[in-house]
This record gives sequence, structure tokens and C-alpha cells, in this order.
Amino acid sequence: MPDVSMPSIDVMKLDIQSKSFMYMAEIPKKHTCDGANINPALDIAFLPNKTETLAIIVEDPDAPINTWTHWLVWNIPPIHHIPEHCKMGVQGMNDFSKHYYCGPCPMIAIHRYHFKVYALDVKLDLKGLVRVNDLKKAMKNHILAYGEIIGIYGK
Repeated sequence: MPDVSMPSIDVMKLDIQSKSFMYMAEIPKKHTCDGANINPALDIAFLPNKTETLAIIVEDPDAPINTWTHWLVWNIPPIHHIPEHCKMGVQGMNDFSKHYYCGPCPMIAIHRYHFKVYALDVKLDLKGLVRVNDLKKAMKNHILAYGEIIGIYGK
């Protein structure tokens, strides 16, 4: 299956920012397993007019085995601000076997955390136990725009 983590060049670019952390800067403790473990707020600029829903995938490519999924959520209304402790959309099963955001929690070293936001042209109809590859497959031909912000966290 092609990787939709980095959509093709013809996809528009979203500008993703956070009031919680800057690009490649440390993610505050409250957004990690060492704190309140709630998602940081995300601000999204340049949503295409035809956006029906948003999807978010948060991944740690520095995990010891494979890329580790911390959060997957879809069918968020096309809004420009995702609040902390987001309750919108449908949440899938992350690699902690939870249906909610589980923040950075590296055992050792500093890891990078990619907060990826997708603007989609459809509302996704996913049922059952949905994991990251299921979501990526469903989004494959429906991505209008994509952007991400990367933060770091370590112990």
C-alpha cells in the first residue's frame, strides 16, 4: 500500500502550528505520558474550500521497533482550530491499544512526534477496529491538503 503519510506533490499544503510548541521544539509535559496526556491544540491554515472533514495521525518514527502511532482521529469538521483534549471526530485504535490520544512516552532518548493533518473531500465510513493502515487506505484518494508539525520529547 502506498504511504499516504507524505501525500503526492499535487496535494495542497496546510500550515499547521501549535500554541503549545514550535516546530522541532520540545512538547510540553502536559501533552505527554508524564503529564495530563492530552493532545496539544493545533491551528490549521489554508483549508481548501471543498474540505468535508479532517483527519489527524500522530506518529513517532523513532520508536525502537516500527513507527508508533499515538493518535488517529477522522471525521473532524473542517475547522481551523483543534482544541486541547479534542473530543471531535471518530478515534481509532493507536499502538497503545487505546481509542484516544496517548502522548509522547519514550523509554529512552529524544524522539520526534509528527502531528499530521489531512483535509479530506469525504466523510469516511470506517467501522470496527480501525488502525492506522486502515485509515491511511481509506484516505488514499481523498486527500485535498496535508500538513504537519513535528515536536520532540525525551527522558
